[in-house]
Amino acid sequence: MSVSSTRPSLRRHLLLTLALTALASLGVDDLGADVPATPPIAAPAPVDMPEPKPGLADPLPGGDPLAVRIDAIGVDVPLGAVGLKPDGAMQTPATGHAAWYSPGPRPGERGGAVLVAHVAGRGGPDVFWRLGELRPGDVVSVQHTAGTSTFVVDHVTQTPKEALPVERIWGDTRRPLLRLITCGGTRSPQTGRYPDNTVVYAHLV
Repeated sequence: MSVSSTRPSLRRHLLLTLALTALASLGVDDLGADVPATPPIAAPAPVDMPEPKPGLADPLPGGDPLAVRIDAIGVDVPLGAVGLKPDGAMQTPATGHAAWYSPGPRPGERGGAVLVAHVAGRGGPDVFWRLGELRPGDVVSVQHTAGTSTFVVDHVTQTPKEALPVERIWGDTRRPLLRLITCGGTRSPQTGRYPDNTVVYAHLV
């Protein structure tokens, strides 16, 4: 049975489950010894924060994402698109790049749009190395073919990968929201992998 042949709710659940299998690989194995084991200023522990209340900015006309800018952490990079591989795992961007998860909403549309990038690569800290430094009120700008969508950070969490809050990230909502995701925690010297995901939650303004 293919994913596309299932009922919408089941299809959505399957897509989310399959996509999350790739979030474990947003750090790269075999890093150089000069790469710090832990990204700077680890994100705060997960807390039960409410989503923004209704009455925020209306969704913007859809446009394919082109670039993301986060002045607070020195990020200004082009955005590619990632989807699902034939085996059902989510694609990940190359090191030095960020990407939008294209099966989901585009930034500025209704729903939780997702941007991903690596925390580190073989060349050292990568695009989202400082993602855990973001704090409520910081601004994330996404340029797209229909203009620019501006988001404000609501909160940041660091969560074990096996406990990633799928419904909070991709939950059904009519509000235009943004999630930025990378690896977090202290990298294992044995496996070279990070145990957690850092997730930034933001809303359109």
